[in-house]
Amino acid sequence: MATTRLKEKYKSEVVPALVQKFGYKNGMQVPKLAKIVVNMGLGDCKDNPKALEIAVAELALITGQKPVITKARKSIANFKLREGMSVGAKVTLRGERMEQFMDKLVNIALPRVRDFRGVSIKAFDGRGNYSLGIKEQLLFPEIEYDKVDKIRGMEMVFVTSAQTDEECRELLRLLGMPYANVQAD
Repeated sequence: MATTRLKEKYKSEVVPALVQKFGYKNGMQVPKLAKIVVNMGLGDCKDNPKALEIAVAELALITGQKPVITKARKSIANFKLREGMSVGAKVTLRGERMEQFMDKLVNIALPRVRDFRGVSIKAFDGRGNYSLGIKEQLLFPEIEYDKVDKIRGMEMVFVTSAQTDEECRELLRLLGMPYANVQAD
């Protein structure tokens, strides 16, 4: 099993930079990316099962892993939603697939965003995790523009072993995440 480009970068550049900045005494203290959860809300597909299949296939193509279809937990009359209806799809990426997805996201997909100035620096949760939402699946090279029936957005959560937002921010920045107006250290 060959190591990915991101893993090589993590070992050679990211770990020494984080040890120098935060003064870790043990190599196991250095934060790392644990998993990436990719979620696609499909509330508009509750009446159209064919659209649900297409969206799930697109998410599988983007991530390289079969998505889990999420169901509504309770009925909400205002949204014409019944308990058990399909309302989304999600994928949890770990290991090599996670590294390949992160590499593809920061090097190929995000630079394709129109008028891209970087991702928000405010989307941390206080426990060392980062959330990112994109408005269209067309950013990924696997999606063929002509075969898309509807433009759908998706949310991504980057779960790290970092204890603070500052550690997580620095880890993701060193891995290539292009933040908007990052403060100089």
